[in-house]
Amino acid sequence: MAPQETPVCRADEIAEGASRKFHLRGGDRDVECFVVRFRGALHAYVNECRHIAMTLDWVENQFFTEDGDYLMCPTHGAWYRPDDGECVAGPPCGKALHRVPLVERDGDLFALPPEWR
Repeated sequence: MAPQETPVCRADEIAEGASRKFHLRGGDRDVECFVVRFRGALHAYVNECRHIAMTLDWVENQFFTEDGDYLMCPTHGAWYRPDDGECVAGPPCGKALHRVPLVERDGDLFALPPEWR
């Protein structure tokens, strides 16, 4: 494991449409992040709406809209695509969540520092 990698969980512990929160060091601060499985692929983001710095889980560790097609900010109603984090409805339409790169090795999932944009 490289020094900047943070262990998250076993990749197979995250079922389709499920999520898992975790913390890691991002630049000069500790940040809460989450990983979701969407259409078979794992995607991770900083747990922070791009409109105003509020967490996205509407119930502890629940990020998806009822139909499972989007990640939703319960405070502002923004909808983000799970596969690339781009906001497609509500404020801040056109901006994207801060992506957290993932590495899977021997079934274990690791996170790298977030990509700040």
